[in-house]
Amino acid sequence: MSSYDALASSYDGLMTDGSYRRRAVFLERLFQKSAIPVRTVLDLACGTGTIACLLAERGYQVTATDGSEEMLTQAMRKAAALDGQPPLFLRQSMPRLRLIEPVDAAVSTLDSLNYLTRERDIRETFCRVRHWLKPGGMFIFDVNSPYKLRRMDGQMYMDETEDSFCVWRTFFSEKSQVCTYQVDLFRQRRDGAWERDFEEHRERAWSEEQLRRYLADAGFEKIAVSGDMTRRPPREDEDRWIVTAVRPRET
Repeated sequence: MSSYDALASSYDGLMTDGSYRRRAVFLERLFQKSAIPVRTVLDLACGTGTIACLLAERGYQVTATDGSEEMLTQAMRKAAALDGQPPLFLRQSMPRLRLIEPVDAAVSTLDSLNYLTRERDIRETFCRVRHWLKPGGMFIFDVNSPYKLRRMDGQMYMDETEDSFCVWRTFFSEKSQVCTYQVDLFRQRRDGAWERDFEEHRERAWSEEQLRRYLADAGFEKIAVSGDMTRRPPREDEDRWIVTAVRPRET
């Protein structure tokens, strides 16, 4: 079973700490600093589409991609309730990104880029994003920091809703720099019985130096790394980094 196949229908209920509205406001503030007007936005690895829908509500024309059919199903159900133009949802893996036309800005939230555990995949993703950004367009994403992923080694976390219970067991490998999440999900059926699913997720701890180098090699400039939803430099114990980069204007 691939990542999020089982979790998709329970994801929003379990992710109550996502701070989605604050993230959407933060993204919009960054859009306002863009060298070009931002009207069209790519939401890369959009999950259940919360950020995509919040940006669409603010008047942006959003294209949202994700590799999970189940997550996109949840996203489209959510988008059906919007009054304005809903996002265009496309099923695509990040390293195979292909859009209909270039966008003014690209975003990726809640550590989606950490799921790219191979160097060639994150490099290819950065190249694809740059290709589909208009000159002067901004790429904004966040990652779980190496500090956070190392700290999660040997931990167990539990989340629950009225009809679901989720147990996360985490293990970090210094050799591969990968944190593995083993996820047991229990959901209550209509007949009162409980069913169990299991998934395994893997996130790579990318260093600031690696991210800067891969972005520069892909052709980005004005690369900056800051703390979560702030413009200050990240602290040593920062759990999440915000990374911004710009596609150079054509000369």
